[in-house]
Amino acid sequence: MRAEIRARLPKVLPARLGVAVSGGGDSVALLLLMGEIAQREQVALFAATVDHGLRPGAADEAQYVSALAGRLGIPHETLVWTGWDGDGNLQDQARQARYRLLSDWARGHAINAVALGHTADDQAETFLMRLGRSAGVTGLSGMRGKRLRDGLTLLRPMLGVTRRDLRTYLTEQGVEWVEDPSNQDIRFDRIKARQALSDLKDFGITAHSLTRVAENLTQAREALEVFAQESARSMAQVDAGDICLDRAAFQTLPQEIKRRLVVGSIGWIAGRGYPPRQSAVDQAVQAIDRGTATSIGGCLLVPQGNKMWICRELNAVQGKIARPGQKWDNRWIVTGPLVADAQIRALGEAGLPQVPDWRNLGKPRQVFLASPAVWVADELVAAPNAGFSNGWHVELAPDWPQFHSSFLSH
Repeated sequence: MRAEIRARLPKVLPARLGVAVSGGGDSVALLLLMGEIAQREQVALFAATVDHGLRPGAADEAQYVSALAGRLGIPHETLVWTGWDGDGNLQDQARQARYRLLSDWARGHAINAVALGHTADDQAETFLMRLGRSAGVTGLSGMRGKRLRDGLTLLRPMLGVTRRDLRTYLTEQGVEWVEDPSNQDIRFDRIKARQALSDLKDFGITAHSLTRVAENLTQAREALEVFAQESARSMAQVDAGDICLDRAAFQTLPQEIKRRLVVGSIGWIAGRGYPPRQSAVDQAVQAIDRGTATSIGGCLLVPQGNKMWICRELNAVQGKIARPGQKWDNRWIVTGPLVADAQIRALGEAGLPQVPDWRNLGKPRQVFLASPAVWVADELVAAPNAGFSNGWHVELAPDWPQFHSSFLSH
């Protein structure tokens, strides 16, 4: 089992590696196995437990993990979440908080990668849930064995191992684990998927078989990503943070690649979050084919002859304010002369008429409205992306990905 897990880790492990441990059987087994691997390869291993504060026994479970890690000689820290106010989707908010807390913890300890305890069963359950939502190739390819999130590399080395095998291993090692009572709560989709998976065994559909299907679809997804990247290189140009598509070339693409070009462009301009719904993406694809304007995911699609401009939507950045040298809209950095009380805000409808030469750039007016501009109160000082620099410069933040490379998974 240790060899199976090591094969799914990077060939050369980082000098400092983290492992997330909830106290359940999967993560406890991961702690033990990663401890063995780290010791063999002289890697400094650190453990963290996220206590969401949602169950009375959560603190005791975190304390159990702390004691176990101590016996193994692995430094451990409990990360407490107190952010839920009772609104929204609890599971989703808890998941987002878990990754955020782990990222902050890792940065504080100079850790670049954290191993997570997702198993073949988790992969199979994810596949079934996404199948129920009519997911495409990307969704059905499941969880990735390696993923970059908020600058932190997340590793899932146990995607080829079942929950049952891990508990057998722990029993052989004489190590106990905690059973989360929510794992029996059929109100949660994952627990429903877990029960459905058990019922499918007679058809030969198991965690292992669905994991293999997900891995096959991962290869298909990677091939589609390369095709989408090559298509973007040939028919999409970056112009001051906006994307300009050749509509005639776009119309020749298969529908799946068209969707990926749209989703990739929106994600690159507005920032990576949850992608737009497929119905919205299909409407955007139709708009490009027909040469009509539309909005999607905080962006505008603006036709201009055989071109389609994809740019930031003014409503999405209205009210966003930054100081010179700070990130604006999370991707722009504007610098220039020292001007008292200068602020970075959207150019907007009030600013564009004050830019005399914007028409010379040959772009539709809507494209400029959400671009970064320098203001002092109501006075426009500069709008570099609209051709009015006045000694100011604007550039994408250093951590913002390159457009064409953003089509590939990392």
